[in-house]
Amino acid sequence: MLRSLLVTFALLLPLTAVAQTPKPPAFDVATIHPVDPAAQSGRYIKMEGDHRFIAYHFTLNLLIAAAYDLNPRTISGGPKWVDSDHFDILGITPGDTRPPREQQMAMLRGLLTDRFGLTFHREPKVFSIYELQVAPGGPKLKPTSAAPDAPINVTNTVYPSKVVLPARNATIQDVVAMMQRAMLDRPVVDKTGLTGRYDFDLEWAPDETQFGGALIPAPTDAPSPPLFTALQQQLGLKLVATKGPVDALIIDHADQPSAN
Repeated sequence: MLRSLLVTFALLLPLTAVAQTPKPPAFDVATIHPVDPAAQSGRYIKMEGDHRFIAYHFTLNLLIAAAYDLNPRTISGGPKWVDSDHFDILGITPGDTRPPREQQMAMLRGLLTDRFGLTFHREPKVFSIYELQVAPGGPKLKPTSAAPDAPINVTNTVYPSKVVLPARNATIQDVVAMMQRAMLDRPVVDKTGLTGRYDFDLEWAPDETQFGGALIPAPTDAPSPPLFTALQQQLGLKLVATKGPVDALIIDHADQPSAN
């Protein structure tokens, strides 16, 4: 009887020990085109419809920042072209529905590995940073009305003289990630202690330090307040400039992709 149990265990062991790792999402098809870095053009990542992922006029450094939710200043290393050559990317996503942002970025990370040959390591370094803190008087954030499984939406909309950030079903960490990868000129660290999901609309007048200088600064008489004021007035939060350790990304290797 004991021998029979041991044999049964031995037969089952290989089946239970070898677990299938879920395959990360990937674009069905992706094209990469070099573009003239001197061209006067905006830069954006967006979905057109349910399946067309577009990254327009990005350097490899900025693609890494988007894919890994990093401030570009925390990325270093690699050949000189990673911060000078620009690319347009079109990816066709799989499935029957539009993928949420986290899946889009997972596909972008896979493309950076497969098509740019990207390898890197992390090192803690001290940077000038912003800490996002709760302002005196407490937060002015409304808990989300969305269902727990509803998609997260944190997207800037740029108008003449102002930027509007409608956030839905968003955590503070979602907002911090967007601030540091696209909006602000230094890393942002969440020090609010807030753990909920929120719906809000933030509106402010941009300046030359935001969005990598890609936007025209608002005039001094713009009706919307500056970002630091808007955060405190509208959300009950504040940005505090300081220094602190950040997990930096150092590029070990990158290849220029072939045009297609």
